[in-house]
Amino acid sequence: MPEDSVPQPFDEVEDLLDVFRKHVAPNKLAYYQRMGLQMVMGKREGIWFEDAYTGLRLINCHCNGGVFGLGHCNPRVTAAVANALGQLDIGNHHFVSGQRAQLAARLSATFDHALPRVVFGVSGGEAIDVAIKAARGATGRGEIISAHGGYHGHTGLSLAAGDAQFRDPFGPNLPGFAQVPFNDRSAMEASIDDDTAAVILEAIPATLGMPIPEPGYFSAVRKLCDDRGALLIVDEVQTGLGRTGRWWGVQHEDVTPDALVTGKGLSGGIYPITATLMTRDMHEVLDSEANPFVHISTFGGSELGCVAAQAVLDIVGAPGFLDHVGALSERFVEAFDPLPFELRRRGLFMGLRFSSEMDALGALLRIMQQGVFCFPAGNDRSVLQFLPPLILTDDEAEGLIIRMTKAFA
Repeated sequence: MPEDSVPQPFDEVEDLLDVFRKHVAPNKLAYYQRMGLQMVMGKREGIWFEDAYTGLRLINCHCNGGVFGLGHCNPRVTAAVANALGQLDIGNHHFVSGQRAQLAARLSATFDHALPRVVFGVSGGEAIDVAIKAARGATGRGEIISAHGGYHGHTGLSLAAGDAQFRDPFGPNLPGFAQVPFNDRSAMEASIDDDTAAVILEAIPATLGMPIPEPGYFSAVRKLCDDRGALLIVDEVQTGLGRTGRWWGVQHEDVTPDALVTGKGLSGGIYPITATLMTRDMHEVLDSEANPFVHISTFGGSELGCVAAQAVLDIVGAPGFLDHVGALSERFVEAFDPLPFELRRRGLFMGLRFSSEMDALGALLRIMQQGVFCFPAGNDRSVLQFLPPLILTDDEAEGLIIRMTKAFA
């Protein structure tokens, strides 16, 4: 496709910034300008994108929390969607759909069909809401336990399960939500009781600064839930789909949750789609004989979105893909060992932890000057979220390592 085939709404970047300031988010723009992180995403392809404001070309190692795990405008995903245009649209969520059925079966297979039922959505927050609704309906209980500093989205129930900074500006918090420190088994044991419907945890809490779960933590939480009649929901919106070197982050501990939520990368960065995988028992409340339409989502499971997601599964499920992610991970461990940060890592889900927030910001600016883009974790800004594209070739990985080493020379 010729570069000039995509119409640009503004001839000058300053004009774009002026309209953005007036009509979209003036304070967000001002914040980025103060931080020296003002950026306008321009041309993009594969592991790269260009800052239209400065002309700097950057390797995307934030990937919008994993949305672009397969790179920008992945040719296999874009080709699949392009071929479907003119034949498919969003479809009708009330009707039976071959695209939804096939995608659901393939997602279930990634967990050996232990979570055979799938409900589709558009955003991660919506998918978390579905899981929490189903947990409350299935157990007849009300309380949801999550981790301090975690993040599950900005919709109603997902927001209530997340960090207070996102909830408090909008009035009274919803009742029935409690939080405990991540990796603290004793606190979890003290919190789960006869009113607990579910525990919801990220496989690795990205916004909290990517602390890796201690060995046995998820197994212990699973047992506590089983002993006390609660359900376990694992949020894999950022850690799933090969990011940690396995299909799902929680599989590193051989734990099967009652529900697993995926999104971001499932879209291939092309068409928004999310999915909530769950057990039959948990799903029954959403598809009961009395009311099989108790949950609906007009755009959830769009047939075009299913086409994009199936292309993603084709790529991640290809022989050797996950092994390549694991090999790249080990390569970064060795290369980053002499650099002045603590590496928190599982596969290519990595956090670079510095001694302070200011040190992390200074490192971020040096890293960007070398043509690499990453981003601070929202609830621990001493940590930079570092999520390289999963499609890095060996040569691209070597080039990225050279840039990172130069940033700290």
